Amino acid sequence: MNTDLLKRLCETPGVPGHEERVRDLILKEIEGLFDHVETDPMGSLLCRRDARGGAKTPLKIMLLCHMDEIGFLVSHISKEGFLYLQPVGGFDPRTLFARRVLVCTDDGDLKGVMNPAGPGVHITKLEDRKKVPEVHEFIVDTGLGEAAAEKVKVGDMVVMDEPFLEMGNKFVSKALDNRVACWLGIEAIRGLAETANEAEIHVAFTCQEEVGLRGARTAAFRIQPDIGLGIDTTLACDTPGVPEQDRTTEQGKGFGLHVRDTSFIADKALVAEFDALARAENIPFQRTMLRAGGQDGAAAQQAAAGARAVGIVVGTRYIHTVTEMVDSRDLQAARDILVAYLRQAG
Repeated sequence: MNTDLLKRLCETPGVPGHEERVRDLILKEIEGLFDHVETDPMGSLLCRRDARGGAKTPLKIMLLCHMDEIGFLVSHISKEGFLYLQPVGGFDPRTLFARRVLVCTDDGDLKGVMNPAGPGVHITKLEDRKKVPEVHEFIVDTGLGEAAAEKVKVGDMVVMDEPFLEMGNKFVSKALDNRVACWLGIEAIRGLAETANEAEIHVAFTCQEEVGLRGARTAAFRIQPDIGLGIDTTLACDTPGVPEQDRTTEQGKGFGLHVRDTSFIADKALVAEFDALARAENIPFQRTMLRAGGQDGAAAQQAAAGARAVGIVVGTRYIHTVTEMVDSRDLQAARDILVAYLRQAG
């Protein structure tokens, strides 16, 4: 397994609208894998592998893999040099206390620390300690004081600053949502090698998914696929304190065959096709549904005249935090089903 690629993807900053570093990394990594590569006006990277089977109108299959991670944009810099932020993506403020962050400027990255505004623990009233601040109440201190205003500007991105870890069969990092999909989009095409694929395969590394599937909508309208595969993470709430019916997935039991969320309902026949293929290839999987949330497969399904769509997902613990955790066996299963499907589709 190409763990080094996943590590580099996760540790590269890229919030919605600021995905260029991730895109540049992918561009270098995919050299020679596709027949055509371009960046669209939104900033999504559109990659095409032509059909090798000779069909005049080959089936168009689109993998949608969003590049962005949740993060922040600097919205104000105080005269003392404290940075105020606006979130781009959904945060639980309970996970933001005492975090180290990276402030990404045009002239380089700055280390910073994130804490809520207000007094320290020793002088905080007991009742105030029980309150959870809103996301907009957190500030970043770069240690530069007034000089911060000379280096940072409104609109600069801020991301969590934590290293990628391997723990047994698990990978832990910020931004596994959704650098997992970027990894799968690359490794699935590598897995095809010299296969004479009958279908025309498009891999779209999309932008701005975390703020409304924006890049996927424009990319899917451009490609107008016959089949859309939304590649993403999903919940793995197989942890203490969560009822069995709310776990969504259990880690180590294979990739997630995503049937429904609030953005789309998967094509029933396509779900059955992946189900049968996974069983035939002995690839472990579990069917998944989400009560809330969405993913890029919905954009493919609804683009232009529409497409058949399904989600291929990887269960992730502690999602939208710096401790996101996936199981390497589930990641491998997701890669294997994509390779198996792309080899025989057409």
